[in-house]
Amino acid sequence: MSPLSRRGLLAGAAALALVACSRTADPLVTPTASPTGSVRSQLDAVMEVYARNTDLLGVSIRDRRTGAAYAFRGDFDTQSASIAKVMISLLALNKARAAGEELPFERYQQISKAIVNSDNDAADALWEWVGGGDQYTRLAVGLGLPNTHADPRSPFWSWTNTTPDDQRLLIDLLVEGTPAVAQEDRLYLLDVMSQTNAEQTWGVGHDRKKNSVDVQMKNGWVQFKSLDNLWAVNSIGRVQGEGRDYTAAFMCRRPTFEEGRDLVDAIGADVFRILGSGELV
Repeated sequence: MSPLSRRGLLAGAAALALVACSRTADPLVTPTASPTGSVRSQLDAVMEVYARNTDLLGVSIRDRRTGAAYAFRGDFDTQSASIAKVMISLLALNKARAAGEELPFERYQQISKAIVNSDNDAADALWEWVGGGDQYTRLAVGLGLPNTHADPRSPFWSWTNTTPDDQRLLIDLLVEGTPAVAQEDRLYLLDVMSQTNAEQTWGVGHDRKKNSVDVQMKNGWVQFKSLDNLWAVNSIGRVQGEGRDYTAAFMCRRPTFEEGRDLVDAIGADVFRILGSGELV
């Protein structure tokens, strides 16, 4: 199927996110008061409220100060959308290294466009160059991501499946190191992920604009018209600074892009606030 026919199935480009929807968005249900208690109990309290918006929601967090992890439906399985571009970029870097060659400059440019601006054409080119879904699933196995794989219903990267727990672990591996990725390559990719377009820093990167924090991240959003007509809206990354250091993945499906973006962005703001109140143990 050509890229044009793929876009007939998937309305995931940033421009499409701005198209007016025929339905009125449901008001976002958010916590009405800041919870108290331990960090874990505060996270439980806010996620209980956010879950009233949809059952199709999952969150996974790790406080790198303590090593403790938190999950709310961390095994929620959904399509990756553009967060798949992180692993696609890893595949390109791994392919060149396995061949003992320098990654062509054109491929570096495509990685930058795919991560910084979420450019779909760049991701398409990389996906084809690295070998598509079989290689994607093979890399997931090598990284120890048990629920991340290509979807047999579709050959396209947007349809790859994953979970919040897997994606949070992926970011941990990029930060800490893994035999599956050369250190130079993972550090390069983290640097690119720190340059995300300012318009795409909602979610995990909610507080990048307002606070002195470093954020390496990637967001993804796409409408699956041929499946359930819902938008998969996802955000993954690391936040470090102002006493915080955590990795996180927020994933949901909502009727509109705006509803999904607003939900994961609100969660990102609460997670930032709560992890600033103490350590997760």
